[in-house]
Amino acid sequence: MGDVIRFIPKSERERGRLIREARAIYDSIFPPSDPVGEQPDKAPLSRAVIGANAYRRDGILLS
Repeated sequence: MGDVIRFIPKSERERGRLIREARAIYDSIFPPSDPVGEQPDKAPLSRAVIGANAYRRDGILLS
């Protein structure tokens, strides 16, 4: 009980999908490079909830 369900407009969902798709294309063209001798970050991604949208620490909207 007490759960709040918020309607997310189709345009907002489409915007998030387009951003994810654009980032995937960018990463395929310019793959992230790991500096030599540096360990990858093993820390879990933090998440923030803004309104009813959850975002990862790197700003990607979670769907």
